[in-house]
Amino acid sequence: MINKDLPLGFGMALAQHPEAMKKFSDMSDSEQEKILSQAHNVKSKQEMQQFVSNLTKN
Repeated sequence: MINKDLPLGFGMALAQHPEAMKKFSDMSDSEQEKILSQAHNVKSKQEMQQFVSNLTKN
């Protein structure tokens, strides 16, 4: 994964959810790319926090 592709809000939300950060870092490159593509479409802080929280529920 290339850090420049990581949306700032996504990175900040991951930093607040260590379990989600671990799950994301354990994903394959293609899985991470899919998540990042989805994260680029998130429009609010609250929505991003929910998006990141949902990473641990799947």
